[in-house]
Amino acid sequence: MMRPLNEEKVFKDPVHNYIHVQDTTIWRLINTAEFQRLRRIRQLGTSYFTFHGAEHSRFSHSLGVYEITRQIISLFERNQYADWPKEEKLLTLCAALLHDLGHGPFSHSIEEAFDMNHEDWTCRIILGDTEIHNILCEVDPELPAKVASVIAKTYDKAIVVNLVSSPLDADRMDYLLRDAYYTGVNYGTIDVDRIIRMLRPHDGRIVVKESGMHAVEDYLMSRYQMYWQVYFHPVTRSSEIMLRLIFRRAKELYNSGFQFEFMMKPIISLFEEQLSVEQYLKLDEALIQTAFMQWTTERDSLLSQLCERFMHRRLYKYVELESHNMDMINDVREAFIKAGLDPEYDLVVDLPSDLPYDIFRPGDEVSQKQILLLDRQDRLQEISEVSDIVRSISGLHRGKVHLYYPEEKLNAALSLFSPSITHIFI
Repeated sequence: MMRPLNEEKVFKDPVHNYIHVQDTTIWRLINTAEFQRLRRIRQLGTSYFTFHGAEHSRFSHSLGVYEITRQIISLFERNQYADWPKEEKLLTLCAALLHDLGHGPFSHSIEEAFDMNHEDWTCRIILGDTEIHNILCEVDPELPAKVASVIAKTYDKAIVVNLVSSPLDADRMDYLLRDAYYTGVNYGTIDVDRIIRMLRPHDGRIVVKESGMHAVEDYLMSRYQMYWQVYFHPVTRSSEIMLRLIFRRAKELYNSGFQFEFMMKPIISLFEEQLSVEQYLKLDEALIQTAFMQWTTERDSLLSQLCERFMHRRLYKYVELESHNMDMINDVREAFIKAGLDPEYDLVVDLPSDLPYDIFRPGDEVSQKQILLLDRQDRLQEISEVSDIVRSISGLHRGKVHLYYPEEKLNAALSLFSPSITHIFI
C-alpha cells in the first residue's frame, strides 16, 4: 500500500529538526484543505495569554506526531521485529498524521463549551465527503474506516492504536517537546530518542525495554510538571473560562431571538447543534476572533464586555481555596447575589474535576492505560510496580479549587460583603 515519492519531501522543524515525508499518500493528505485548516488552530488553545510564545498550531504538532511514529516504525523495520505487522505501516502513519484533524477553534476550550469531542469530529471528517476521504479511498476503499477506528481506539490490532494513543504514544511525546519549546519552560524536555530506541513490539502491543525505565520515568515526571505548570495554569484557565462565558451568553441571546448586528452561518450552526462537516471545517480561530471583535460593540452589554475582556486580555482574577468547601462556595454565591452581582457570569468555580486532561494512572488494564516493561527473560511488569518515582507521582493530585471573578465589579461590591466573605478575596 506504500507508494514512495519520486523525491523525499522535508519539513524543517524546530523540535525534530527535520520531518521526512516519503510516501505519496501522506504528502497528498498534508496538502488537503482539511489538514491545512490545522494551521489556523492553535495547539494550546488560549495558553498564549499566559505564555506569549505558545502560538504553535495543530498543523505542526500533527506533523511531529507523524514523524515520531515514522521513526518508531523505521526502528522496528530495521531490527526486523517479528511482532510488528509490516502491512499496518501506512494505516499507522495516516492515523498519526490525522489524529487531531477534528480539533475546533481553541481546541479543548470549545469542546467544553459545546460538549463536543474532537475525536468524533476527526472520524466524521475522515468518513465524510472530504478530500482526505477520497485520497484514502484511492488507496483502499476500507482505509478511511480503518483510520477512523484507530483514532476511535476500536481497531482490532492494539499495537497500531498503542503508537497513536496510549500512555506512552507519539502524540504525547511530541506535544511535551513542542509545548515546552514554545512556552519556554524546561519541564517537557524529554529524551525522546532514547525512549524510541527502547520501544518494542511484543505480543500484540508496544512495550518498553527494561533498561529504558529511567527515560520513561523522566517522561512521566515531565508530563506531570507540564500539566500542572502549563496546561492547568490558573491564568490559562481564566482565559478558557472567559471563552466559555462568551459562547454561553451568545447562545442564550441567539436562542432568545436576539438580533445580532454581526453573525456568521457556521456559528449559527454551532448554536443550533446542527453542524455539518462542511460547516465545522469553516470554524477556525480567525473566524471566532472576528466574531468576538465584532461583538465588542453588540447591544447586549454583557456579551460586549466579555468579548472586550477576552480580546484585550482583561481576564478574570482568581483566588485559591484550600479545600472544596461547598458551604463556603454557596455563601459566596449568596453574597454575590445580595451585592447585585450575577453568580452565573461574575463568579466561576473551577474544580479539579473540570480539567479535561488525562493524567497517567497505573493499573487500568482494560483500556490499555499501562506502560509495560520487558525484562531480559521476556517478562512484563507494569512500570509503577518497579519504579518508586512513578508510584509516588501517580498517587498525587494537586488540584485546588479556584474562584474566578471580574476584579473591578468585586471591588465595587466588597463593602456589601460580610467580613467572612471579604476575607476570601483579600
